[in-house]
Amino acid sequence: MPVDVMLPFYGDPELLRRAVRSVQDQRRTDWRLTVVDDGYPDDTIGPWFAGLGDDRIRYHRNPERLGAQPNNRYCIEAVELPYFVMMGADDLMEPDYLDTVLALHERWPDAAVVQPGVAVMDADDRPVRPLADRVKALLAPSGSGPRPVGGEDLLVSLLRGNWLYNPSLCWRTDAVARVAMPESADVFDLALPVAVIADGGTMVVDDHVCFRYRRHRSSDSGSGAVAGNRFAEERRYFAAEADRMNARGLPRAARAARAHVSSRLNAAVQLPGAVLRRDAAALRALGGHVLGRLS
Repeated sequence: MPVDVMLPFYGDPELLRRAVRSVQDQRRTDWRLTVVDDGYPDDTIGPWFAGLGDDRIRYHRNPERLGAQPNNRYCIEAVELPYFVMMGADDLMEPDYLDTVLALHERWPDAAVVQPGVAVMDADDRPVRPLADRVKALLAPSGSGPRPVGGEDLLVSLLRGNWLYNPSLCWRTDAVARVAMPESADVFDLALPVAVIADGGTMVVDDHVCFRYRRHRSSDSGSGAVAGNRFAEERRYFAAEADRMNARGLPRAARAARAHVSSRLNAAVQLPGAVLRRDAAALRALGGHVLGRLS
């Protein structure tokens, strides 16, 4: 079951090297790693890859910077093998990651995507469980052991709050190829799974921890949330998704999209900081998202 590991990169070169080593340390060998460097200013990266001597690893440097989400889309469009992973450049695979997710795909061959168990770490590799991850745990489907989920129940769950760890997901390539690639930068990590599930795809969720996700104190998405500038795009997404779900005859999913509870709570959490900064523009954006109704 060959798998493409796609790794879009713009960040810390040392964390990138560690991520690459974690792929090389997989017990399975039927993988191919493609690193797409979005022009990070470091002259040591290309020579380091050239010196690896591993023909399973491909390194590509974009001639011009695309930006995070366009680079993600570029990576997905470059997938060729039957399964793929969009790994984060600062995350780590445990040695049994590919064993675990591909065994689950083999057990449930019709599943579009597998979500394995994930451990969260901070910038220094220490285990952490911040509020965002405690909320994810509450939102995730109940049960234990590997279990298939899908249909409107799964859509409602995701539209209430995205509990997935997208860099740990292992996708069936043909299931993703059937849907239109989301254009939005701010909701890409939610829009793609929702599109695949709405198209009839199912997911296998497992508790076995085989992937380590790095939670930084600050990130592009987090900074945007503090400023309030990502929520206008989220409102447009949820409004359009509510209409799409109604058109598909999925009224509960449509209501979940219109309520977008987790997204509103995320905005509410940013309000005290905006008050302390006396940031009137952020207060308007955040308050409007928390209290506003979708048209």
